[in-house]
Amino acid sequence: MSIGKSTKIYVAGHRGLVGSAVLRHLTRLGYTNLLFRTHSELDLTDQSAVSTFFTTHKPDYVILAAAKVGGIHANATYPADFLTINLQIQTNIITSSVSHNVKKLVFLGSSCIYPKFAPQPIPESALLTGPLEPTNEWYAIAKISGIKMCEAYKIQNKFNAISLMPTNLYGPNDNFHPENSHVLPGLLRRFHEAKMKQDVKVVVWGSGSPLREFLHVDDLADAVVFCMEEYDGLEHVNVGSGKEVSIKELAELVKEVVGFEGEIVWDGTKPDGTPRKLMDSSKLAKMGWEAKTSLKDGLVETYKWYVENVKQ
Repeated sequence: MSIGKSTKIYVAGHRGLVGSAVLRHLTRLGYTNLLFRTHSELDLTDQSAVSTFFTTHKPDYVILAAAKVGGIHANATYPADFLTINLQIQTNIITSSVSHNVKKLVFLGSSCIYPKFAPQPIPESALLTGPLEPTNEWYAIAKISGIKMCEAYKIQNKFNAISLMPTNLYGPNDNFHPENSHVLPGLLRRFHEAKMKQDVKVVVWGSGSPLREFLHVDDLADAVVFCMEEYDGLEHVNVGSGKEVSIKELAELVKEVVGFEGEIVWDGTKPDGTPRKLMDSSKLAKMGWEAKTSLKDGLVETYKWYVENVKQ
């Protein structure tokens, strides 16, 4: 399905890691009628305000990348916020999209929707087959509800909504907070700060043996537009690079990209976490999509953005 470049597309969450990448990609592709609002301009938890926005601006397509996100500490401290705020955002945007005759909605979730002990690589069919990881279950439950809401409106109202579940993401606009960031941006910051201080070593938790998958957020943005044009199925779709890297290999690569000349010391007294976490993205691959950005190229670009944009 070809979507005209003047089609009105609303990107919810355009300032976040995913939303900003989607907005960049749509602009790069020549889409000229893009809608976006900051939180101060439109509170997505306000049902009346969201409905008024849809009535006034009548978007043709909606990309739902808005969400309250945070690390393990934030999830443990504010479980009600992570559950309630995300449910409110999703419900308001999806129901307004249905009632205002949006042609298609793309809902974006997370790999945390899957059970803690899901089979590896994780297929879409693993959803709701076991207990969730306790440290982010509130966020995961909200995202699972979003998937099921999209499915329900498709079944009941013939509403064209699809859901995409990306693997671990990184890139410009990532969260580089020293305590709340994920592993890749956390390592970038730690090696950069060690380089600036001329430290002789960087201590990294665990053995370095766990395997992880990473996807550059610009590749996800490309997958979003691809699926917006090509996919109308009921089931959600995994989006991953299909490439695994050990935490040890990742740390060595970050060290090289940053230019840190000291040594890496592994603290084996700290936990490794899940031994392996890989998404099965074969469904998307069969449709003809694959990630294009190598991990090294993506790290070089992300580090450049970090140096230029994050207050040191």
